[in-house]
Amino acid sequence: MKIIIRQATIVNENKQFIGDVLIHNSRIEKISDRIYCSDVNFIEINAEGLYLLPGMIDDQVHFRDPGLTHKADIYTETKAAVAGGITSYMDMPNTIPNTLTQKLLEEKYQLASMKSLANYSFFMGITKDNLEEALRTDTETVCGITDDGLYFDNEDGILANYPEFLEQLFSKSSTLVALHSEDDAIIKLNLNKFKKIYGEDIQPKHHSEIRTAEACLESTKRVLNIAKKYRNRLHFFHISSGQEAMLFDNTTKIREKRITAEACIHHLVFNTADYQNLGNKIKWNPSIKSHADNELLIKCLLDNHLDIVATDHAPHTWAEKSGDYFNVKSGGPLVQHALIALLELYHDGKISLEKIVEKTSHHVSEIYRIIDRGYIREGYFADLVLVDLNTRQRINDEDLLYKCGWSPFSGKIFRSEIKKTFINGNLVFDDGVINDRLFGKRLSFEKIR
Repeated sequence: MKIIIRQATIVNENKQFIGDVLIHNSRIEKISDRIYCSDVNFIEINAEGLYLLPGMIDDQVHFRDPGLTHKADIYTETKAAVAGGITSYMDMPNTIPNTLTQKLLEEKYQLASMKSLANYSFFMGITKDNLEEALRTDTETVCGITDDGLYFDNEDGILANYPEFLEQLFSKSSTLVALHSEDDAIIKLNLNKFKKIYGEDIQPKHHSEIRTAEACLESTKRVLNIAKKYRNRLHFFHISSGQEAMLFDNTTKIREKRITAEACIHHLVFNTADYQNLGNKIKWNPSIKSHADNELLIKCLLDNHLDIVATDHAPHTWAEKSGDYFNVKSGGPLVQHALIALLELYHDGKISLEKIVEKTSHHVSEIYRIIDRGYIREGYFADLVLVDLNTRQRINDEDLLYKCGWSPFSGKIFRSEIKKTFINGNLVFDDGVINDRLFGKRLSFEKIR
């Protein structure tokens, strides 16, 4: 069945224009000022006054499946994702068991083929014990390899703190390596200082004083110095401080960058002043930083020091987010409201619609070399989102689709609303109604990264 989206304001490749889009056999068949269809049977969607964007591609989520499905699973979180305008995602390896073999990696893909409403890819995990196994990862069918959410050695540390191992990895890797970058030594020193002062009574606000901007800056400097020697394909997850963001190149074209970096929603919209009202709801690693960091991160997005925006969606049960500092898990759910949170920055005059599309779709596609996605182009998969920029909505707990049942945005009023989400040409989300009978597809990538 053909679908024609009529007279939407199309936002794509740094321009806006009003036009029609014809969808057929999962792809965009035609884009024009006005499309006439001779077929008797086709679906026509009136999109006058709405904005048509390429679907958000989220390169960092923790959907907890398998092994941690009391928090979330692929089905529940992709329901939330498509309701939020996310059409493709890349999931982290810190499930149970950790995704550290090619066999376990393929088992996750099989799971997604039966549960995922959005398109999907899964990172291969890496620790000190599986370097050769990780290096076998197929660049055409897997987004990359990462340590995010994993420990390097006996439940201690992340790769950024092991320069000798990074030398091995960077010298051998032919695929994209994505890293979490914080300095463990600085964090441990700060934690011990706060233990001496507060004992067991460390407060949520102290998290940002323990996991400081300095810890991020020093670690990222160290990793960059190693990576530049090898020119391997390296991506930095969740850059959280302005100084750190300024370390990255903003002159090279996106397709030519060997080192790329991202900001996450929570580091753009929350800051240390929000601990007073939100407490553990905004405990993340890396921690949120100051209001000045919010502003500088946005500036770095605009001038291309930072290349993309992700969520680092990492749900925990409310019980796991409650209690004393040492037991409260870091992370929170974000995919359902990530895009409309970015649109708040648009309403505030801080970022254009064109730049939002670039950072959530176009550049993600270019960084990962995703085939035929991330743009509104004839011949590309019809992964599309219709947005109403003039409808206010209040976020209520009863409307959340996450299995964990809470959100740091609960009670907030947004000025935009996701109306429809198309995945591979299928209308999966339609004004609050989800079609869960159709599943997404495995993402494919160019061989050379």
